Amino acid sequence: MRLPKLSKLEHQIMEALWSRGASSVREILEAFPEKGRPAYTTVQTMVYRLEEKHAIRRTRKIGNAHIFEAVISRASAQRRLIDELLAFFGGSSQPVVAHLIESGNLTLDDVKEAEQMLIKLKSGTSGKRGTVTPK
Repeated sequence: MRLPKLSKLEHQIMEALWSRGASSVREILEAFPEKGRPAYTTVQTMVYRLEEKHAIRRTRKIGNAHIFEAVISRASAQRRLIDELLAFFGGSSQPVVAHLIESGNLTLDDVKEAEQMLIKLKSGTSGKRGTVTPK
């Protein structure tokens, strides 16, 4: 199954579910900072859209509140975003890496870790793609 494309607000809702676990719409809303918090109905609409995209599912009902949990993992959503970013650059990671270096967001330790992952990948001992946990 292809991972759904998520908007910024949908990512924020997913982040609340990944961090808090199964939650109601009200609990998801409370995960947002008070300043700039979207309206309850906005979050509710986005939750229903995420459900339609099969990114989340209802697990149970407590009173009138439905409880939702993430179906897709944080790592798979991150991979989808990175794949979209690379597609924007024609599949080349060089502009992204160059930016990370220029901005100081890529350290020598990161490069060494990447080198070790490439060595493992080349030798066939790394397992499946995407098993690396981001910092």
